[in-house]
Amino acid sequence: MIPPPPELAVLAERRAQARAARDFAAADAIRDEIAAAGWTVRDTAGGWELAPRPPYDVLPSLAALPDRSAEPDIRRCTVALLVEGWPDDLRRCVAALLRHAPADVVVLALDIGNADGAGDALHEVAREHPGRVEEWHVAGPAGWGAARGALLRLDPAGVHVMVETSTIFAGDAITPVLAALDDPSVVAAGWRGANVNRDDAWRSLVDGGAGEVDALLGYLFAVRRSAALAAGGPHPKARIYRNADIELSLALRAAGGRLVALPDLPVTQERHRGYHDGDPTVRDRESKRTYDRLLQRFRGRDDILAPRQL
Repeated sequence: MIPPPPELAVLAERRAQARAARDFAAADAIRDEIAAAGWTVRDTAGGWELAPRPPYDVLPSLAALPDRSAEPDIRRCTVALLVEGWPDDLRRCVAALLRHAPADVVVLALDIGNADGAGDALHEVAREHPGRVEEWHVAGPAGWGAARGALLRLDPAGVHVMVETSTIFAGDAITPVLAALDDPSVVAAGWRGANVNRDDAWRSLVDGGAGEVDALLGYLFAVRRSAALAAGGPHPKARIYRNADIELSLALRAAGGRLVALPDLPVTQERHRGYHDGDPTVRDRESKRTYDRLLQRFRGRDDILAPRQL
């Protein structure tokens, strides 16, 4: 990478000093001065890092994203993607989705930190599909729950569909989940469902099969935007996805909504990078924290669970 000019390194250090003094107005002004020179500055564990400015806008944090949660629905359905790396997965996911989804479905994608060039790949995809792919970029870092919550607040659609980039559409899976939501008592529909195992005091989950379920998994999870916002959205303390989709599901059920699983949807699952390729120590620790919080919030609330066949 081209080294930054020495004068920009001086500015970056001044910005770090301003942040340390909590003079955020001065820090932001210096950041803008660096950006005007064609570079970006990112905070790191060791201080700061300068990089050439990409050909798209990068917001400093999730807090800088627009909040459209109070706006009326202006489109029927949005597919929301969280881009945290693995650019080839992003390209395959979006290409298959646009090939099969109804023409009025828009992809809303949020890039966190341009990991492995995935933000650059998102920009290329958005330029290839104007009007179908809406791109946003933040410098990061951001946990799964906070980023997913920001995507929800950013989305002006009636139905918000959470999809992982490892989920590949082999056909139109959007129309069936939208049809399931025609039932006003149903607030969410998706591909894979799970039920709480009451026989071991909520410590595990079992496959929910087809029909009404306790929880939906985040591979393809369509939810009424209004219901998700009313339930608080994904919990902001969930750093990774695992168990956070279960927690959101139970919050939706606690608010009185029904969730249905459609396991025969035309989708396939490729390698889930966020689970298999992340740090297993962090993954297991954060998954446990989310599940412990879930138990504290909902354990014993058998009244919110889906009906069981005897």
